[in-house]
Amino acid sequence: MNAVLVFGPPVLVLVLLGLLIPPARTWLLVPAAVVAVIGLPYLTVLPLWWYRVHRWEVTDDAVYVRAGYFWQEWRIAPMSRIQTVDTLRGPVEQAFKLSTVVVTTASAKGAVKIRGLGHELAADLAEQLTRTTQATPGDAT
Repeated sequence: MNAVLVFGPPVLVLVLLGLLIPPARTWLLVPAAVVAVIGLPYLTVLPLWWYRVHRWEVTDDAVYVRAGYFWQEWRIAPMSRIQTVDTLRGPVEQAFKLSTVVVTTASAKGAVKIRGLGHELAADLAEQLTRTTQATPGDAT
C-alpha cells in the first residue's frame, strides 16, 4: 500500500498542474500518464504476488515466517530465543486497520516481522506469543 504514496502524489500534482496551466498541459500530462502506466502494474501485480508468497505460522515451538519478492527468506524464531513481541501500526496500516507483529530474538539477522495482519489478530497473536514465550524454558540469548 506504500506504493500508492509513491505513485499517487506525483500523478495528482502533474494532472492538477496540467489542468491549471494550459500552455504546459502536454508537458505535464504526458509525464503523469507515464508515471501512472508504470505505477498501475506495480499497484496491481505486487500485492497479489505478496499475498501468494508471504506466509507465517506460530506453533508451540517456534514462529515461522516466509517473505520476499525475488529472494525469498524463510525465518524460524524458536520460542526459547524470543526476547520481545511488539505490534506496529504506521499511518497507512492505521488507515486500513492493519498491524505488523515484530518478534525480536537474539539473532544477528534481526527481528522477524509478520506484516499485514488485522489489528485484532495482531494483538491476539502478540498476547499468545508472550504467554507461550513466558512458559517456554530458555534464556533468550
